[in-house]
Amino acid sequence: MSSPYTVHIAQSMREIDAAQWDACANPEAEIGPGTPGPQPTRDGDQPANEVERFNPFITHAFLTALETSKSVGSRAGWISAHVLVKDAGGRLAAAAPAYIKTHSMGEYVFDHGWADAYHRAGLAYYPKLQVAVPFTPVTGRRLLVAPGHGEAARHTLVAGLRTLREKAGASSLHITFPTRTEWETLGAAGFLQRTGQQFHFINNGYPDFDAYLAKLASRKRKMIRRERQAALAGGIAIELLTGTGITETHWDVFFRFYMDTGARKWGAPYLNRAFFSHVGASMRDHILLVMAKRNGRYIAGAVNFLGLDALYGRNWGAIEEHPFLHFEICYYQAIEFAISRGLSRVEAGAQGEHKLARGYRAVATFSAHDIGDKRFARAIDEYLQRERIHIDEALREYGELAPFKKGP
Repeated sequence: MSSPYTVHIAQSMREIDAAQWDACANPEAEIGPGTPGPQPTRDGDQPANEVERFNPFITHAFLTALETSKSVGSRAGWISAHVLVKDAGGRLAAAAPAYIKTHSMGEYVFDHGWADAYHRAGLAYYPKLQVAVPFTPVTGRRLLVAPGHGEAARHTLVAGLRTLREKAGASSLHITFPTRTEWETLGAAGFLQRTGQQFHFINNGYPDFDAYLAKLASRKRKMIRRERQAALAGGIAIELLTGTGITETHWDVFFRFYMDTGARKWGAPYLNRAFFSHVGASMRDHILLVMAKRNGRYIAGAVNFLGLDALYGRNWGAIEEHPFLHFEICYYQAIEFAISRGLSRVEAGAQGEHKLARGYRAVATFSAHDIGDKRFARAIDEYLQRERIHIDEALREYGELAPFKKGP
């Protein structure tokens, strides 16, 4: 029996109907505010239900802002090749945000060693095919399936991705930061499985920040209070901006912070000024800008994106150095805002063991990899098996180091 689905490649998000894409990306978004989202199973655990009602990074608006601003494109080494599955009526049944890449920058799942091994063997690792949200280490759906379409559409999507890898002459296909369910599905389909770790704040229904602090061990509770007090010394004030409260002037100032700090930390920040204008116009109600001001002048800030269930800390920068100001703007303000909005968690980006002492918990992240050369696939699979054991051990150790009061 022939398949009711056909596979298409879009070289730009502008080729794709926004409403149809978003129906695939966030099918639970219609539930709306006021409905409880995923809840922790017990104090400190990750949510038992991974279904997220709205993830801002896989929306048509966010991905379009990356393209329109030219933060991604051929010059950036991220060439859009979004895979679309359409039904017999020509409507979108499934999709994946995909890019043909000429390097491994901006992914946060590191495969530079694999590329080097390919090179030493006289093989070309690039181009490769990446299913991801560029520059965004946030877990979310990657195999986007519209309501009413199930495993058949998802199977066609995965097959389409593999076919694109072959036709593009890519060495490999990488799906980074998928959900655990997708990761397991891809593993069953023969993808190599990789795990990583991040640190998230889990909101266990705290009525306010003080109630959260009360769950911490006394020493950590006192440390956080000292840090918050020190961060705001010298007349520093914090402003929280969202919606129409964020102006182009705010983006001008924030971008200066982002470039100054990013240039010192990474050498070449990935996002350009135009991106913030585009995303600010199309997604203003899903953005929280936390700004610090001293003597009437902004000196630091952080941009966060808002889902219905989570706050995602993304980029930060400062033009003045003040003790603990980074912690206040990026961590404590995020926790306080998430509690006030009833959000289930805060994701503060990649890396950062220092987050553990401030009440963030270690959680697993996932990626799946389809390697064209079977010899390299076997070697990488052996490495990933050892790496997963190490990650599991680290997660257990981090769990024991969590700063919360110990129960009986």
